[in-house]
This record gives sequence, structure tokens and C-alpha cells, in this order.
Amino acid sequence: MASLLHRLGLSSYRRPWRVLVVWLLALGALLRLGVGLGGQMQESFAIPGTESQNAIDKLEAVFPQTSGGSAQVVQQAPEGESVGDDDHRAAIEELAEDIEELDGVAAVTTPFSEYATDSLSDDGRVGITQVQFDEASDQVSDATIAALVGTAPTGEASGLRIEFGGQVFQDNTFGITITEVFGVLFAGVVLVITFGSLLAAGLPLLSALVGVGLAMGGILSVAAFATVSNTAPMLALMIGLAVGIDYSLFILSRHRTQLALGTDPAESAATSVATAGSAVVFAGLTVIIALLGLLVVGIPFLSVMGVAAAAAVLIAVVAAVTLLPAMLGLAGTRLAPKPGSRTHRRALATAGVAEAGTHGHAPTPSLGMRWVGLILKAPIVAVLAVVALLGSLLIPALQLQLSLPDNGSEPAGSTQREAYDLVSEAFGPGRNGPLVVLVDITQTTDIFGDLGRVADELRDLDDVRAVSDGLPNQTVDTAVIQVIPGSAPDSAETTALVERIRDLAPEIEDRYGLPISVAGTTAVMIDISTTLGNALLPFGAIVVGLSVLLLMMVFRSLFVPVKAALGFLLSVIGSFGVVVLVFQQGLFADLLHVEPGPILSFLPILLMAVLFGLAMDYEVFLVSGMREEYVRTGDAQQAVRSGFAHAARVVTAAALIMFFVFFAFVPEGSGAIKPIALALAVGIAFDAFLVRMTLVPAAMALAGRTAWYLPAWLGRILPNVDIEGEGLAERRHGEDWAETQRGFAVSAEGLRARSGGIPLDLRVPAGTLAVLSGEPAERRAVLAAVAGRLEPAGGRLQVLGVPAPGDAGGIRRLVTLATLSGAEPGGTLAGLLRDRVGISDPWHRIGGGARRAQAWLDRADRALAARGRPTLDPDTAPEALAPLERAVFEAALAAASGAPVLALDAPDVAHDSAADLLAAVSDTVPSSVTVLLGVPDDLRLRSLPAPVARDIVPIDLTPKVLSR
Repeated sequence: MASLLHRLGLSSYRRPWRVLVVWLLALGALLRLGVGLGGQMQESFAIPGTESQNAIDKLEAVFPQTSGGSAQVVQQAPEGESVGDDDHRAAIEELAEDIEELDGVAAVTTPFSEYATDSLSDDGRVGITQVQFDEASDQVSDATIAALVGTAPTGEASGLRIEFGGQVFQDNTFGITITEVFGVLFAGVVLVITFGSLLAAGLPLLSALVGVGLAMGGILSVAAFATVSNTAPMLALMIGLAVGIDYSLFILSRHRTQLALGTDPAESAATSVATAGSAVVFAGLTVIIALLGLLVVGIPFLSVMGVAAAAAVLIAVVAAVTLLPAMLGLAGTRLAPKPGSRTHRRALATAGVAEAGTHGHAPTPSLGMRWVGLILKAPIVAVLAVVALLGSLLIPALQLQLSLPDNGSEPAGSTQREAYDLVSEAFGPGRNGPLVVLVDITQTTDIFGDLGRVADELRDLDDVRAVSDGLPNQTVDTAVIQVIPGSAPDSAETTALVERIRDLAPEIEDRYGLPISVAGTTAVMIDISTTLGNALLPFGAIVVGLSVLLLMMVFRSLFVPVKAALGFLLSVIGSFGVVVLVFQQGLFADLLHVEPGPILSFLPILLMAVLFGLAMDYEVFLVSGMREEYVRTGDAQQAVRSGFAHAARVVTAAALIMFFVFFAFVPEGSGAIKPIALALAVGIAFDAFLVRMTLVPAAMALAGRTAWYLPAWLGRILPNVDIEGEGLAERRHGEDWAETQRGFAVSAEGLRARSGGIPLDLRVPAGTLAVLSGEPAERRAVLAAVAGRLEPAGGRLQVLGVPAPGDAGGIRRLVTLATLSGAEPGGTLAGLLRDRVGISDPWHRIGGGARRAQAWLDRADRALAARGRPTLDPDTAPEALAPLERAVFEAALAAASGAPVLALDAPDVAHDSAADLLAAVSDTVPSSVTVLLGVPDDLRLRSLPAPVARDIVPIDLTPKVLSR
């Protein structure tokens, strides 16, 4: 990965205008497409397969007039009057007639209708007119809703107070307020302080804003064809903005440090993208994987939110490794800190370069160095303090109540909130969340009698305020009964009532033959909350398990991932605790402009998914520096001190940026996004400053060398993720050495092809025939290493300028490995050659395979004829050939691949045919191709004649016995 990112960063740096034009064109196209298609956000809280959703689907099919969206028109008479007074009643009836004339309205039921249930308050001051629409609530147009609100003057003419509520008045809009802008401004201030440069501070902001713009354009485009919830774009905006700034910050910080050390700007940008960019890609992938993990929960609206946020993170990652280096290319050397400046001295200190302070005194230790020094004086105290502080928040966290947003969570003063509060005061909170009981009446002949008995059974249940009479549909196969709970829709009592009705269903079916099920918005919300609650622990186990596995791969340690996972859980507990204190218990609610109430059902899963990835960002950047120092010095305590001091500043800046960006959505954000924003802001603060920057160095210091222990067997199983670019450095050294070997197609110094093998030096000029003699195991290992099929155990190797170790894939593309007279290939000579030519031909070359295959056969025939051997029959199978003929054919087959280097092994060559084999292979293979031919160790090449036209390079792989 590091090598790929190095090339990508260097290419973007050298072609900045191309990259910028591509990004800006993509941004303009997506935004124009999204706005042009007119995509609208729609709330659709549905879970296929739940009882409530199945009941709603059935209701839509058999009772369509009750399945559409609904609204409430709440009328309140002045103090001392009643809505039943003649003038008020007339106004309500006239208002109902006006509403019935609106497009999309299916039915209107006034509080005085015989079909109305619990629609007139006990004191007569408040009445509810129920409005039923033809379409589902998320399909009712804004124009229809505006027209409905426009009828209010008809009722207000008699002195009534008119408010509107219900499903269709859920706030489906999203937008950016001034507080979100303040969040970006705060992030800019942090960047200016971090870099000491307006130019450097502006680049991460610009990169993040372009990425967020692309994400928003994409989400708006998708919203024109699919249901996208109101929360999805806001979540994507928050996360995309935060990680976009942070990821660019990490890369830019590395780039500025390298510029301060005098690194060439182009090489510095490429190296920064390869090293810090590798960590960015890894961190971004963890966030994306966690967000896409929401797909397994099986809730469509949550899946859309996860995919939208994951797309924003992916765009942020791509912008950090392409758009940012392009902007670095335009900035050039102007990003280098000025010599002697505070930023320059800090960059040198971060890189470990000593520099005298003013008047020859040592520079003042950084805040990060002082902080880690304080922690390491008593690490056990730091661990216990963090665990005690965050653990104490478990008490409020355990009181977490989950629900979905309704009109009770809308901003105070809005008509839907006023209607909700009026209904709660006049009728009780349950009137805002009626339950719909669906009754199958196909098996009864006493329809109204049985429906009445079922209604009586429902009235006897606890926490039931009112029950309507059963209403059959036109085909008399289904009826609905409305149940008004006594408690609020989001209360535990209402959830218990739904469960009691469902528990009663089997008895009702046995007694009356009437299957029943519970539908309605409240039942749907309860089922969603239950499903999400049940998915929380398995999802948490997946996230934590993933974190352990990924960090094991990165840090080659058992302690580091376990400690990181436990720290992540502490951050989650602390975040949950604060959210409960604010949103449920009302702590600082007025200051933060929030309405106390239950927490969003999907907040815990979203928080765990997002916070996991962001926490791993900080873990990687802090602990990778510690690991690098430990590998270099072997001193565990110094590794903690040095690694922390080098990363503390950039992690602090990143955490502050994320905190400000997330927290900016709390005071004036939409009701649904506020708890998510607060949970993420608090979670980031706890994780960065308490867990990663306090608990982690303390725990690492206590663990000492044990922190870096990984069982050998586990190390062999786990892939090695090189996020620090160690492989890139090794490859660059290899490329520098390979540059000195230009005169040789293949060369090696101290090459150990396998553990315990002899060190080997090779110098094979292009177009020559190198004959390797030695034991079979050593010979084949060397050929496999030269062909890129075996990682060398030591030393270095290059093939046509491609080094190993470092780029085994590049070597494999240059070298064909084959055994002469080896395994049975099957087929005929001509068929095998046609297949090989077809595979090796470029895509644009079509046809002529038979002719080119025959040309290779002709080359082999000429080489054999020159040695008095018979020519090859194209229809013969290879296994029917004599050993020499077969070896020559297989050399031709290998050469037909088009590779410039062949690594061939001839295990069965005899003394009497060795000269013929060497000459025939040399003549068959084009003179421009370099051949390495392995032969048995008892074959003495110096005793052979020299019949070969090209130069022969003898290489003896037999171990030398040193005499005294």
C-alpha cells in the first residue's frame, strides 16, 4: 500500500492542475445533478418482517383509506368556553369542509363525529379533528401540508386556537445553520495555531469542504430515486467534515516536518502520502467498515445512514491522498516553516533533531512531553483515575431509554410541538401515539358482536385510556380498532402495553377466531427500538472484535489491541452517560437548547460505529510512534515517552477539530441530530484526552516490554499491515541500489534465498545465459527468489531495476519460472503454445495465435536440427518427447510468455547432453532475453565445450568448505 500511495502522491504533486480540475468538475457535476433532480429527504422508519410492519403492509392492501399519512388539527377554545359552543362548533365544521376539498385528503373526522375516539377533552376546551391522506406520510407533498396549515384562519375566526400535528408534520428538512459555520471557524483557528500558517491551515479545510460537497451532491442525487432519511445527510456532513480535516491534517503535519528537515518538496509530499497516508487509509477503512456494518442490522433507514456516512468518509480519504498532494504541489516550498520560527523548532523537535534554544539553553519541553512525564511518574494513578471517572458514568448510562423522534422532540414554538403539548395536557400523553389493532374478521358471522367483545378485552388491559369500536372495511374481511394508551408513545409503559396486546392475541384467536396484530406509528417505533436494542450487543461484539484483529495486525501485539478495545468501551460508556444526563435528565438542557426526552433508538449503534473508527485514528497515530521507537531502541519506557511526545500535538489538534465540528450541531441542529452530535463530540473528547492521551501511555508504561508481545504462531497467521511505510523505505533503498546495477539484468548481493542458505552474489548481464549448479533445494530457491515467487531470507536482489524485497509483484511480471522436463502439462505442442501466446498477447492484438505459435516451434526445430535432433511434431504431446526435445520445447513455451527474463530449472540433464541442452536453449530463446538455467550440482560446467553463441555466466551454488 505504501508504494502505491507513494506513486499516487508523487503523481498528484507533479500534476496539480489536472487533479484539481477533475475534483472541481466532479464537485460541480454532482451538486448540479443533486439539485437538478430535486431530491428530498424522507423519514421512513420501517423494518421489514416485524409484526407492526407486516400489519401496516396488510392494512395498505385491505384498508387503504386508513393506511395513508395522517394529521391532527387541534382546536382550543378560550378559557371558560368549549369547542362544542355553537360558534366554535360551526367554525370547526367549516374548517373540516375546507380541509376535505384539499388535494390528497381522503377523510376528515371532527371531534363531534360518531367515528371519533377520545377526540374531545373532559373539560370541552380542546378538540381534535383527524385528517387522513391518500398517500403515506412521507409522500404527502409540501404544498398539501402548506394548504392544510392555510385553513387555520377559518377556525381562528371564532376565537379558536388552531395547531397542526401528526405524522406529516415531522420535520423532513435539513440545512446548515450559523453554528455549523462556527464549528468550521473553530477548526480553522485550531489549524492556524497548530501550523502557524494561514496557507497550511487552509489546505485541510479546503480539502474537507470539497469532499463534503461531493458527498452532499451524491446524497441529494440518490434521494431523488430512493428514500433517504433527514438524518443521513447531516450525519454524513458531520463525519465527512471532521475526518476530512483530520486526515489532511495528519498528512500535512508529516509533510511540514519533512520540509523543515530539508527534504525535497515533491519527495516529502509523496513520502507523507505513503506513510501518514497509509495510516489515513487504514483509519478510514475502519470507519467505513464499521459504518457499513450497519447493513447487517437489517433496518433500511439505518443502512442508508451508514452507507451515506461511509461514502463521505471514503471521499475524505481519497481527497487526502490525491487532492491534498495536488494542493501541496501548487504551494511548493511556501509550506516550509521559516528557519528559527517556533513552528520550525517544533518540527525539528518532533523529528528528534536537537537544536539549542535561545542563548544556548536547551529548548523548553513541549506540553506533550511534560504531560507524558507527569503520567509516567505514577502510571497506576492515571489508569485508576480514568477508569473511575468514565466508569462512574456507567450509572446514568444504564438508565438509557431509546425511542424514535416524534413531534414531542420538535423545536419549542413550532405548530407540531404546540399541538403535541396541547393534546398531552388535555387528553394525556398517550393520545399522541394511538395504537391500531388490525382484526381479521373472515372467520366470524357475528362481526360487530365479536368486535365489541375484542374491544372490551382491550379495555381491560392496564394503561389503556380509550378503545374505539371496531370499523370493518368495505369487503368485510378486516377491521381496525384504535387503542389510546394512557402513557406517552416513547414510554416504557406503552411498550409494555403493546407486548400485553400481543400476548393477548392467541387467547382472542382461540376464543373468537379473530387473529389480531398491532400496527400504527407507535408500534413501529417500539419494534424498531426493540430490534435495535437486540442488535446492540452483537454489533458491539463485532466492532470490538474487529478493532482487536486490526490492531493486532498493525502493531504485532496482544496487549495493544486489548487495551485499545477496553479504552473504546470506556469512551462509549462515558458518552452514553453524558447523553443521558443531558437529554433524559435535562442537565444543561437550557444552555444547550435541547429538549429532554428519550434517546434516539439508533444512536448507540451509530455512536459505536463512528466512534470506533475515530478512536482507532488516535490509537494508530499515538502507538505507531511508540512502536517505531521501541523497535529502534528496545527501551519500552523511552518508547512511550518519545512516541507520545511526537504525536501528541497533531492528535490534540485533530481531536479539538472533531469536537468543535460535532459540537457545533448541538445548540441549533435538528432534533434528531442533536443527541448524535453531542454523543460524538463528548465521545471524541473522552477518547482522545482521557483514554488515548492519558490511559494509553500509562498502561503502556505499566506493561513495559510485555506490551509488544505476540505469539510467533499468531504472527505467522496475521498479515503484516505496514502503515508506517517501513516497506516503502526498504524498497526505496532497494531502488537506489538497483540504480547502481544498470549494467545487469539480474544482480544480487548477499542473497539468501532461504533460511540457512548460502549468501550469493550475482551479476548477470542482459541477454546472457547464467548456469546455476548446486543442490536441488538451493537451486530452486534461488530461481524462485529471482522470479519473485519466494521472499528472500536475506540480502538484496534486483531484476531489470525492480528490487526485492520490496516489489515482488513487479518482478513476477518480468520473470517466467519453469521446470524443464517437469510436471505433465497435457495437450499438444501446438495447442500449448497457442494458449501461452494468447495469454501473453496484449488486449489489442487479436488473431494470429496459430502463426506465432508455429514460429516458436520453428525456433525450437532449428535449435534441435543444429544438434542432429529430430524436429517437433505439432500434434505430439510433450510427454511423448525425448528428454532433450521436451526440455527445448518447454524453454520455447516459457519464452513465448514474452518475459524478458527466464528462470529455468533442468533437474534431469545428463553429462552427455548438457552441451546440447545449453546450446539448444540459447538458440531457442531470443538473444535479448536473459536466461538463468539451473542444473544438477555434479555437472562440471568448466569441463563442457563452449557451443553457445551468447555469453555464459557460471554460478556455483555448492557451499564452500573452508580449510585451515
